[in-house]
Amino acid sequence: MEEAQVKPGTGAKKSYVVAGAILSCSYGTQPTRLKRPFSHGVYVKNKAQMNIGDYVPGVNIQSFGNCSSPLNPAVQASDMVDIYGVKKAPCVPVLTMPWLNGKSDMRIEGQPALTQNCTHQCLYCGHIRIENDGQELD
Repeated sequence: MEEAQVKPGTGAKKSYVVAGAILSCSYGTQPTRLKRPFSHGVYVKNKAQMNIGDYVPGVNIQSFGNCSSPLNPAVQASDMVDIYGVKKAPCVPVLTMPWLNGKSDMRIEGQPALTQNCTHQCLYCGHIRIENDGQELD
């Protein structure tokens, strides 16, 4: 009988995301933390586990600093520019649907669990990523 060789996977990391995870936007100037005002009642390492429904701007996802998307009307109307001449305006994420690629076989309050490989798209074309699942952060 041969012993099976276990090798690390090469796919995207799919760790569970908790409150406090670090998010970034491709058009934002700074990262932000994922928030959860009230726990779903499920915890990972004593931190509230998130689901794909935790995407509400101003509740779960705060500003990414300043936005530089040319599709953002606030950027188009702004007189603020960075040192490279790129127009900017305060970021107000516009998100209209849940996170994509949730773990559908793990439900948190009836919705798929949020994993680190999930993504989101702002109405102004900013690509939002989960940079850190938050499990080891303070």
